[in-house]
Amino acid sequence: MSMILDQQLLLSDKQAITASAVSTNTIDLTQARDPGPGDSLELVIRVNSALTGGTSVQFAYVTSANADLSSPNVIVQTPAIPAASLTAGSEWLRVQVPALSLDAQRQRYLGVQYTVAGTFAAGTVTAGLVADREAIVNYPSGLNVGGF
Repeated sequence: MSMILDQQLLLSDKQAITASAVSTNTIDLTQARDPGPGDSLELVIRVNSALTGGTSVQFAYVTSANADLSSPNVIVQTPAIPAASLTAGSEWLRVQVPALSLDAQRQRYLGVQYTVAGTFAAGTVTAGLVADREAIVNYPSGLNVGGF
């Protein structure tokens, strides 16, 4: 099953991560609160092109009272991930986002914070809310399936 990306729900679209930053986009929860009935959405962060040159990155799902995500409230974060592990196609945060409502923990704007140790020379990341995530199984080269 392929992951379906909605442009309105993308927080980072192949965003270059060379220094600490926040996602290029945010979602205003006062405007996008009711996705309709069904399963909850998931926040997915995936490396598009390998991050090279730095030491590590920590990814965080945050909310803030400000659109620029200043003074963020961290909802979930990863530990510091070593640069060698930040390979193309790797997925580093996959978490269910509860009903898009405001409370003491979830403030008006939703986004992602990237905390970098060292300076990365290259690397891009895509992050967004999705209804379903990709479930690709990579098989070894030359695998014989069903005698074909």
